[in-house]
Amino acid sequence: MSRQYLGVVGVAEAMGVTRHGVHKWRSRFPAHSTHPFPEPDVEVDGTPGWRPERLAEITRWRDALPGRGTGGGRPTAARQDYFRAAAARGLTRAEATRSLTVFADEFPEMTEPELCAWLVENFGA
Repeated sequence: MSRQYLGVVGVAEAMGVTRHGVHKWRSRFPAHSTHPFPEPDVEVDGTPGWRPERLAEITRWRDALPGRGTGGGRPTAARQDYFRAAAARGLTRAEATRSLTVFADEFPEMTEPELCAWLVENFGA
């Protein structure tokens, strides 16, 4: 029985970035850096692959990236959409961030982009 792995495109889609973003992370944060990108589980003909259950680890890695300046960098598109929807419902940014953190802890199998989309979709429910 063969195992399924996520390639660069699969990781990129799950993280809400382009494949080029994943390639940049891997080159900018190699194994010997202070914040190394998680090493792939397999490599086939030079193509990396990660087990799907490692998406949570990759998400934690991304969330811990050092940001530019005080704000920690610009939020992802999914997070920006979530913040807009939360603000429309009367939540402050701090309340929306805390809520997102609670849901992320409660549903660790979901990536942040998936969680943001689910929350935006269910705000009106």
